[in-house]
Amino acid sequence: MNRRTLLILAGLVLGLAVGAMIAGRPAAGPVLAVAGPVGRLWLDALTMTVVPLVFALLVTGIIGAAAEARGNRVALRALGWFAVLLVGAALVAAVWTSLVLRLWPVPAAAATLHPPAGPPPAIGGGGDWVSGIIPTNPLKAASETAMVPLVVFALFFGFAATRLTDELRAPLQLFFRATAQVMLVIVQWVLWAAPAGVFALALGLGARAGVGAAGVLAHYVLVVAGACLAVALLAYPLVLVAGRLSPLRFARAALPAQVVALSTQSSLATLPAMVEAAPRLGVAAAPAGVVLPLAVSIFRAASTAANVAVTLYLAHVAGFAPGVGQLTVAALVAAPVSLAAVGLPAQVSFFATIGPVCLAIGVPVDLLPLLLAVETIPDLFRTVGNVTCDLAVLRLAGGSGRAGDDGGD
Repeated sequence: MNRRTLLILAGLVLGLAVGAMIAGRPAAGPVLAVAGPVGRLWLDALTMTVVPLVFALLVTGIIGAAAEARGNRVALRALGWFAVLLVGAALVAAVWTSLVLRLWPVPAAAATLHPPAGPPPAIGGGGDWVSGIIPTNPLKAASETAMVPLVVFALFFGFAATRLTDELRAPLQLFFRATAQVMLVIVQWVLWAAPAGVFALALGLGARAGVGAAGVLAHYVLVVAGACLAVALLAYPLVLVAGRLSPLRFARAALPAQVVALSTQSSLATLPAMVEAAPRLGVAAAPAGVVLPLAVSIFRAASTAANVAVTLYLAHVAGFAPGVGQLTVAALVAAPVSLAAVGLPAQVSFFATIGPVCLAIGVPVDLLPLLLAVETIPDLFRTVGNVTCDLAVLRLAGGSGRAGDDGGD
Protein backbone atom coordinates (compact mmCIF):
# COMPACT_ATOMS: atom_id res chain seq x y z
CA MET A 1 0.00 0.00 0.00
CA ASN A 2 1.66 3.25 -1.13
CA ARG A 3 1.77 6.53 0.78
CA ARG A 4 -1.08 8.14 -1.16
CA THR A 5 -3.35 5.15 -0.60
CA LEU A 6 -2.60 5.27 3.11
CA LEU A 7 -3.43 8.98 3.21
CA ILE A 8 -6.71 8.40 1.35
CA LEU A 9 -7.62 5.59 3.74
CA ALA A 10 -6.74 7.86 6.68
CA GLY A 11 -8.97 10.58 5.23
CA LEU A 12 -11.82 8.07 4.96
CA VAL A 13 -11.45 6.78 8.53
CA LEU A 14 -11.00 10.25 10.03
CA GLY A 15 -13.93 11.67 8.07
CA LEU A 16 -16.24 8.84 9.11
CA ALA A 17 -15.17 9.18 12.75
CA VAL A 18 -15.59 12.96 12.90
CA GLY A 19 -18.90 12.77 11.05
CA ALA A 20 -20.24 10.15 13.45
CA MET A 21 -19.12 12.26 16.43
CA ILE A 22 -20.91 15.43 15.29
CA ALA A 23 -24.05 13.67 14.01
CA GLY A 24 -27.14 15.29 15.52
CA ARG A 25 -25.18 18.05 17.24
CA PRO A 26 -25.51 21.79 16.60
CA ALA A 27 -22.01 21.93 15.09
CA ALA A 28 -22.99 19.46 12.38
CA GLY A 29 -24.84 22.03 10.27
CA PRO A 30 -21.99 24.53 9.79
CA VAL A 31 -19.38 21.79 9.35
CA LEU A 32 -21.37 19.96 6.69
CA ALA A 33 -22.18 23.24 4.95
CA VAL A 34 -18.46 23.60 4.28
CA ALA A 35 -17.50 19.95 3.81
CA GLY A 36 -20.29 19.20 1.32
CA PRO A 37 -19.26 21.77 -1.35
CA VAL A 38 -15.57 20.96 -0.86
CA GLY A 39 -16.15 17.25 -1.47
CA ARG A 40 -18.41 17.96 -4.44
CA LEU A 41 -15.85 20.34 -5.97
CA TRP A 42 -13.11 17.74 -5.70
CA LEU A 43 -15.34 15.03 -7.19
CA ASP A 44 -16.32 17.29 -10.10
CA ALA A 45 -12.65 18.03 -10.80
CA LEU A 46 -12.01 14.32 -11.05
CA THR A 47 -15.11 13.57 -13.12
CA MET A 48 -14.34 16.24 -15.74
CA THR A 49 -11.48 14.12 -17.13
CA VAL A 50 -13.52 10.94 -17.65
CA VAL A 51 -14.93 11.60 -21.13
CA PRO A 52 -11.74 12.78 -22.90
CA LEU A 53 -9.59 10.23 -21.07
CA VAL A 54 -11.79 7.24 -21.89
CA PHE A 55 -12.24 8.30 -25.53
CA ALA A 56 -8.52 8.85 -26.07
CA LEU A 57 -7.53 5.60 -24.38
CA LEU A 58 -10.10 3.57 -26.28
CA VAL A 59 -8.90 4.91 -29.62
CA THR A 60 -5.20 4.39 -28.87
CA GLY A 61 -5.89 0.97 -27.33
CA ILE A 62 -7.72 -0.25 -30.43
CA ILE A 63 -5.02 1.07 -32.79
CA GLY A 64 -2.29 -0.51 -30.67
CA ALA A 65 -4.04 -3.87 -30.42
CA ALA A 66 -4.63 -3.94 -34.17
CA ALA A 67 -0.95 -3.24 -34.78
CA GLU A 68 0.04 -6.12 -32.49
CA ALA A 69 -2.33 -8.53 -34.20
CA ARG A 70 -1.58 -7.59 -37.79
CA GLY A 71 -0.18 -10.63 -39.56
CA ASN A 72 -0.09 -12.79 -36.43
CA ARG A 73 -2.71 -15.55 -36.25
CA VAL A 74 -2.03 -16.34 -32.58
CA ALA A 75 -2.51 -12.69 -31.64
CA LEU A 76 -5.74 -12.57 -33.68
CA ARG A 77 -7.06 -15.64 -31.85
CA ALA A 78 -6.09 -14.09 -28.53
CA LEU A 79 -7.89 -10.85 -29.37
CA GLY A 80 -10.98 -12.83 -30.30
CA TRP A 81 -10.94 -14.61 -26.96
CA PHE A 82 -10.30 -11.31 -25.16
CA ALA A 83 -13.44 -9.82 -26.69
CA VAL A 84 -15.60 -12.85 -25.89
CA LEU A 85 -14.34 -13.24 -22.33
CA LEU A 86 -14.52 -9.55 -21.46
CA VAL A 87 -18.20 -9.46 -22.37
CA GLY A 88 -18.73 -12.84 -20.71
CA ALA A 89 -17.02 -11.72 -17.50
CA ALA A 90 -19.11 -8.57 -17.39
CA LEU A 91 -22.34 -10.53 -17.86
CA VAL A 92 -21.32 -13.08 -15.21
CA ALA A 93 -20.62 -10.24 -12.78
CA ALA A 94 -23.98 -8.63 -13.57
CA VAL A 95 -25.83 -11.86 -12.81
CA TRP A 96 -23.67 -12.69 -9.77
CA THR A 97 -24.00 -9.28 -8.16
CA SER A 98 -27.73 -9.07 -8.81
CA LEU A 99 -28.32 -12.48 -7.24
CA VAL A 100 -26.07 -11.82 -4.25
CA LEU A 101 -27.68 -8.46 -3.54
CA ARG A 102 -31.11 -10.02 -3.78
CA LEU A 103 -30.17 -12.74 -1.28
CA TRP A 104 -27.92 -10.50 0.85
CA PRO A 105 -29.10 -6.91 0.39
CA VAL A 106 -26.97 -3.90 1.20
CA PRO A 107 -27.16 -3.02 4.92
CA ALA A 108 -29.94 -0.70 6.03
CA ALA A 109 -27.37 2.02 6.74
CA ALA A 110 -26.81 2.30 2.98
CA ALA A 111 -30.05 4.28 2.71
CA THR A 112 -28.36 7.17 4.52
CA LEU A 113 -25.18 7.24 2.40
CA HIS A 114 -26.67 9.57 -0.20
CA PRO A 115 -28.16 12.89 0.88
CA PRO A 116 -31.87 13.09 0.14
CA ALA A 117 -32.25 14.48 -3.35
CA GLY A 118 -35.62 13.31 -4.59
CA PRO A 119 -36.62 9.87 -5.88
CA PRO A 120 -34.10 7.41 -7.31
CA PRO A 121 -33.17 7.93 -10.97
CA ALA A 122 -35.75 6.61 -13.39
CA ILE A 123 -34.46 3.65 -15.40
CA GLY A 124 -36.31 2.77 -18.55
CA GLY A 125 -37.23 -0.58 -19.99
CA GLY A 126 -34.79 -3.04 -21.45
CA GLY A 127 -34.99 -1.63 -25.00
CA ASP A 128 -35.05 2.09 -24.24
CA TRP A 129 -31.31 2.43 -24.75
CA VAL A 130 -31.34 1.02 -28.29
CA SER A 131 -32.56 4.23 -29.92
CA GLY A 132 -29.69 6.16 -28.39
CA ILE A 133 -26.86 3.68 -28.92
CA ILE A 134 -25.63 5.41 -32.09
CA PRO A 135 -24.89 9.10 -31.40
CA THR A 136 -26.37 11.49 -33.93
CA ASN A 137 -24.08 14.12 -32.43
CA PRO A 138 -20.96 12.75 -30.71
CA LEU A 139 -20.09 16.17 -29.27
CA LYS A 140 -23.51 16.41 -27.67
CA ALA A 141 -23.12 12.90 -26.26
CA ALA A 142 -19.77 13.93 -24.76
CA SER A 143 -21.17 17.13 -23.27
CA GLU A 144 -24.04 15.19 -21.69
CA THR A 145 -21.71 12.39 -20.48
CA ALA A 146 -23.82 9.89 -22.43
CA MET A 147 -21.33 7.04 -22.18
CA VAL A 148 -23.08 4.35 -24.26
CA PRO A 149 -23.17 6.31 -27.55
CA LEU A 150 -19.78 7.83 -26.77
CA VAL A 151 -18.15 4.41 -26.31
CA VAL A 152 -19.81 3.16 -29.50
CA PHE A 153 -18.47 6.16 -31.41
CA ALA A 154 -14.99 5.64 -29.93
CA LEU A 155 -15.04 2.01 -31.07
CA PHE A 156 -16.06 2.99 -34.61
CA PHE A 157 -13.47 5.76 -34.63
CA GLY A 158 -10.68 3.49 -33.38
CA PHE A 159 -11.39 0.64 -35.79
CA ALA A 160 -11.74 3.08 -38.71
CA ALA A 161 -8.38 4.61 -37.78
CA THR A 162 -6.72 1.20 -38.18
CA ARG A 163 -7.68 1.30 -41.87
CA LEU A 164 -5.75 4.49 -42.55
CA THR A 165 -2.29 4.58 -44.07
CA ASP A 166 0.64 4.78 -41.67
CA GLU A 167 1.21 8.39 -42.73
CA LEU A 168 -2.25 9.42 -41.53
CA ARG A 169 -2.67 7.00 -38.63
CA ALA A 170 0.58 7.86 -36.83
CA PRO A 171 -0.18 11.55 -36.15
CA LEU A 172 -3.76 10.70 -35.18
CA GLN A 173 -2.54 8.10 -32.69
CA LEU A 174 0.03 10.57 -31.36
CA PHE A 175 -2.66 13.21 -30.84
CA PHE A 176 -4.86 10.91 -28.78
CA ARG A 177 -1.89 9.59 -26.83
CA ALA A 178 -1.01 13.18 -25.97
CA THR A 179 -4.63 13.91 -25.03
CA ALA A 180 -4.67 10.92 -22.69
CA GLN A 181 -1.40 12.02 -21.09
CA VAL A 182 -2.74 15.55 -20.52
CA MET A 183 -5.81 14.12 -18.81
CA LEU A 184 -3.60 11.88 -16.66
CA VAL A 185 -1.57 14.90 -15.54
CA ILE A 186 -4.80 16.64 -14.50
CA VAL A 187 -5.97 13.50 -12.69
CA GLN A 188 -2.67 13.29 -10.82
CA TRP A 189 -3.08 16.91 -9.73
CA VAL A 190 -6.60 16.19 -8.49
CA LEU A 191 -5.46 13.03 -6.70
CA TRP A 192 -2.93 15.01 -4.69
CA ALA A 193 -5.96 16.52 -2.98
CA ALA A 194 -7.64 13.11 -2.61
CA PRO A 195 -7.10 12.79 1.17
CA ALA A 196 -8.83 16.15 1.74
CA GLY A 197 -11.58 15.41 -0.78
CA VAL A 198 -12.26 11.95 0.65
CA PHE A 199 -12.24 13.40 4.17
CA ALA A 200 -14.87 15.98 3.18
CA LEU A 201 -17.07 13.34 1.51
CA ALA A 202 -16.62 10.88 4.39
CA LEU A 203 -17.51 13.58 6.89
CA GLY A 204 -20.97 13.91 5.39
CA LEU A 205 -21.24 10.14 5.10
CA GLY A 206 -20.33 9.64 8.76
CA ALA A 207 -22.82 12.30 9.84
CA ARG A 208 -25.62 10.59 7.93
CA ALA A 209 -24.83 6.91 8.50
CA GLY A 210 -22.70 6.89 11.65
CA VAL A 211 -20.82 3.67 12.37
CA GLY A 212 -23.16 1.82 10.01
CA ALA A 213 -21.07 3.14 7.10
CA ALA A 214 -18.26 0.74 8.07
CA GLY A 215 -20.62 -2.21 7.74
CA VAL A 216 -21.66 -1.05 4.26
CA LEU A 217 -18.03 -0.81 3.14
CA ALA A 218 -17.26 -4.31 4.47
CA HIS A 219 -20.32 -5.68 2.66
CA TYR A 220 -19.19 -3.93 -0.52
CA VAL A 221 -15.70 -5.47 -0.34
CA LEU A 222 -17.11 -8.99 -0.01
CA VAL A 223 -19.56 -8.59 -2.90
CA VAL A 224 -16.97 -7.17 -5.32
CA ALA A 225 -14.30 -9.70 -4.31
CA GLY A 226 -16.86 -12.45 -4.88
CA ALA A 227 -17.52 -11.22 -8.43
CA CYS A 228 -13.77 -11.42 -9.20
CA LEU A 229 -13.55 -14.94 -7.77
CA ALA A 230 -16.62 -16.05 -9.74
CA VAL A 231 -14.93 -15.04 -13.00
CA ALA A 232 -11.64 -16.67 -11.98
CA LEU A 233 -13.38 -19.97 -11.13
CA LEU A 234 -15.15 -20.04 -14.50
CA ALA A 235 -11.74 -20.22 -16.20
CA TYR A 236 -11.36 -23.83 -15.03
CA PRO A 237 -14.36 -25.36 -16.83
CA LEU A 238 -13.60 -23.09 -19.80
CA VAL A 239 -10.14 -24.59 -20.35
CA LEU A 240 -11.68 -28.06 -19.99
CA VAL A 241 -14.38 -27.50 -22.62
CA ALA A 242 -12.65 -25.17 -25.09
CA GLY A 243 -9.00 -25.85 -24.30
CA ARG A 244 -9.14 -29.64 -23.80
CA LEU A 245 -7.09 -29.34 -20.61
CA SER A 246 -8.00 -30.90 -17.27
CA PRO A 247 -8.94 -28.36 -14.57
CA LEU A 248 -6.53 -30.07 -12.15
CA ARG A 249 -3.59 -29.58 -14.49
CA PHE A 250 -4.63 -26.00 -15.12
CA ALA A 251 -4.91 -25.39 -11.38
CA ARG A 252 -1.42 -26.78 -10.73
CA ALA A 253 0.08 -24.72 -13.54
CA ALA A 254 -1.68 -21.51 -12.53
CA LEU A 255 -1.04 -21.67 -8.77
CA PRO A 256 2.52 -20.20 -8.74
CA ALA A 257 1.42 -17.24 -10.88
CA GLN A 258 -1.65 -16.72 -8.70
CA VAL A 259 0.54 -16.58 -5.58
CA VAL A 260 2.75 -13.93 -7.21
CA ALA A 261 -0.35 -11.99 -8.30
CA LEU A 262 -1.73 -12.05 -4.76
CA SER A 263 1.52 -10.77 -3.30
CA THR A 264 2.29 -8.09 -5.89
CA GLN A 265 -1.20 -6.93 -7.00
CA SER A 266 0.31 -6.50 -10.47
CA SER A 267 -0.39 -8.56 -13.59
CA LEU A 268 2.75 -7.13 -15.18
CA ALA A 269 4.91 -8.28 -12.27
CA THR A 270 3.36 -11.74 -12.62
CA LEU A 271 4.36 -12.02 -16.30
CA PRO A 272 7.58 -14.06 -15.67
CA ALA A 273 5.63 -16.57 -13.56
CA MET A 274 3.01 -16.89 -16.31
CA VAL A 275 5.72 -17.48 -18.91
CA GLU A 276 7.08 -20.30 -16.73
CA ALA A 277 3.57 -21.81 -16.58
CA ALA A 278 3.24 -22.00 -20.37
CA PRO A 279 4.94 -25.41 -20.87
CA ARG A 280 2.77 -26.94 -18.14
CA LEU A 281 -0.26 -25.66 -20.06
CA GLY A 282 0.94 -27.28 -23.28
CA VAL A 283 1.87 -23.97 -24.90
CA ALA A 284 5.17 -23.44 -26.72
CA ALA A 285 7.44 -20.47 -26.01
CA ALA A 286 6.66 -18.66 -29.29
CA PRO A 287 2.87 -18.31 -28.85
CA ALA A 288 3.34 -17.60 -25.14
CA GLY A 289 5.63 -14.72 -26.07
CA VAL A 290 2.81 -13.22 -28.12
CA VAL A 291 -0.28 -13.94 -26.01
CA LEU A 292 0.97 -13.11 -22.52
CA PRO A 293 2.39 -9.61 -23.15
CA LEU A 294 -0.78 -8.79 -25.07
CA ALA A 295 -2.93 -10.17 -22.24
CA VAL A 296 -1.26 -8.19 -19.44
CA SER A 297 -1.52 -5.06 -21.59
CA ILE A 298 -5.16 -5.01 -22.60
CA PHE A 299 -7.05 -7.98 -21.11
CA ARG A 300 -8.51 -7.54 -17.63
CA ALA A 301 -11.46 -9.89 -17.29
CA ALA A 302 -11.76 -9.84 -13.49
CA SER A 303 -11.35 -6.06 -13.40
CA THR A 304 -14.19 -5.74 -15.92
CA ALA A 305 -16.33 -7.98 -13.70
CA ALA A 306 -15.44 -5.92 -10.63
CA ASN A 307 -16.34 -2.68 -12.42
CA VAL A 308 -19.80 -4.03 -13.18
CA ALA A 309 -20.16 -5.24 -9.59
CA VAL A 310 -19.20 -1.82 -8.20
CA THR A 311 -21.72 -0.12 -10.49
CA LEU A 312 -24.55 -2.41 -9.47
CA TYR A 313 -23.64 -2.09 -5.81
CA LEU A 314 -23.84 1.71 -6.07
CA ALA A 315 -27.18 1.36 -7.85
CA HIS A 316 -28.56 -0.64 -4.92
CA VAL A 317 -27.10 1.86 -2.46
CA ALA A 318 -28.92 4.60 -4.37
CA GLY A 319 -32.16 2.67 -3.95
CA PHE A 320 -32.85 1.05 -7.31
CA ALA A 321 -32.11 -2.28 -8.96
CA PRO A 322 -31.28 -2.19 -12.69
CA GLY A 323 -33.33 -4.48 -14.90
CA VAL A 324 -32.13 -6.93 -17.53
CA GLY A 325 -31.70 -4.21 -20.16
CA GLN A 326 -29.58 -2.04 -17.87
CA LEU A 327 -27.49 -5.03 -16.75
CA THR A 328 -26.76 -5.74 -20.41
CA VAL A 329 -25.84 -2.11 -21.07
CA ALA A 330 -23.51 -2.08 -18.07
CA ALA A 331 -21.78 -5.24 -19.32
CA LEU A 332 -21.43 -4.02 -22.89
CA VAL A 333 -19.98 -0.70 -21.77
CA ALA A 334 -17.66 -2.21 -19.16
CA ALA A 335 -16.01 -4.58 -21.65
CA PRO A 336 -14.56 -2.00 -24.10
CA VAL A 337 -14.01 0.62 -21.41
CA SER A 338 -11.67 -1.83 -19.66
CA LEU A 339 -9.17 -0.84 -22.35
CA ALA A 340 -9.00 2.51 -20.58
CA ALA A 341 -7.11 0.82 -17.75
CA VAL A 342 -4.11 0.16 -19.98
CA GLY A 343 -0.98 1.44 -18.30
CA LEU A 344 -2.88 3.47 -15.71
CA PRO A 345 -2.18 3.57 -11.98
CA ALA A 346 -4.87 1.75 -10.01
CA GLN A 347 -6.18 4.97 -8.44
CA VAL A 348 -6.63 6.55 -11.87
CA SER A 349 -8.13 3.52 -13.60
CA PHE A 350 -10.65 3.10 -10.77
CA PHE A 351 -12.44 6.26 -11.93
CA ALA A 352 -11.67 5.94 -15.64
CA THR A 353 -13.21 2.47 -15.92
CA ILE A 354 -16.04 2.49 -13.37
CA GLY A 355 -17.27 6.04 -13.91
CA PRO A 356 -18.41 5.44 -17.52
CA VAL A 357 -20.30 2.27 -16.53
CA CYS A 358 -22.10 4.15 -13.75
CA LEU A 359 -22.94 7.05 -16.03
CA ALA A 360 -24.19 4.69 -18.75
CA ILE A 361 -27.09 3.47 -16.58
CA GLY A 362 -27.61 6.57 -14.45
CA VAL A 363 -25.87 5.45 -11.25
CA PRO A 364 -24.55 8.29 -9.03
CA VAL A 365 -20.75 8.40 -8.81
CA ASP A 366 -20.38 10.50 -5.66
CA LEU A 367 -19.43 7.48 -3.50
CA LEU A 368 -16.63 6.27 -5.79
CA PRO A 369 -13.91 8.21 -3.92
CA LEU A 370 -14.94 6.53 -0.68
CA LEU A 371 -14.81 3.11 -2.29
CA LEU A 372 -11.36 3.91 -3.65
CA ALA A 373 -10.12 4.13 -0.07
CA VAL A 374 -10.93 0.44 0.50
CA GLU A 375 -10.08 -0.74 -3.02
CA THR A 376 -6.83 -2.39 -1.90
CA ILE A 377 -8.69 -5.50 -0.72
CA PRO A 378 -10.84 -6.10 -3.85
CA ASP A 379 -7.76 -5.29 -5.95
CA LEU A 380 -6.09 -8.44 -4.62
CA PHE A 381 -8.89 -10.50 -6.14
CA ARG A 382 -8.94 -8.43 -9.32
CA THR A 383 -5.29 -9.28 -9.95
CA VAL A 384 -5.65 -12.99 -9.17
CA GLY A 385 -8.70 -13.18 -11.42
CA ASN A 386 -6.96 -11.30 -14.24
CA VAL A 387 -3.92 -13.59 -14.11
CA THR A 388 -6.09 -16.72 -14.03
CA CYS A 389 -8.01 -15.56 -17.10
CA ASP A 390 -4.75 -14.59 -18.84
CA LEU A 391 -3.50 -18.15 -18.43
CA ALA A 392 -6.82 -19.53 -19.66
CA VAL A 393 -6.55 -17.46 -22.84
CA LEU A 394 -2.94 -18.58 -23.23
CA ARG A 395 -4.18 -22.15 -23.41
CA LEU A 396 -7.15 -21.31 -25.63
CA ALA A 397 -5.21 -19.20 -28.14
CA GLY A 398 -1.76 -20.77 -27.99
CA GLY A 399 -2.33 -24.40 -27.02
CA SER A 400 -2.39 -27.30 -29.42
CA GLY A 401 -5.93 -28.28 -28.39
CA ARG A 402 -5.20 -31.99 -28.99
CA ALA A 403 -7.36 -34.40 -27.08
CA GLY A 404 -4.36 -36.11 -25.54
CA ASP A 405 -2.73 -32.89 -24.39
CA ASP A 406 -4.33 -32.86 -20.98
CA GLY A 407 -2.11 -35.43 -19.38
CA GLY A 408 0.44 -35.03 -16.63
CA ASP A 409 3.35 -32.66 -16.55
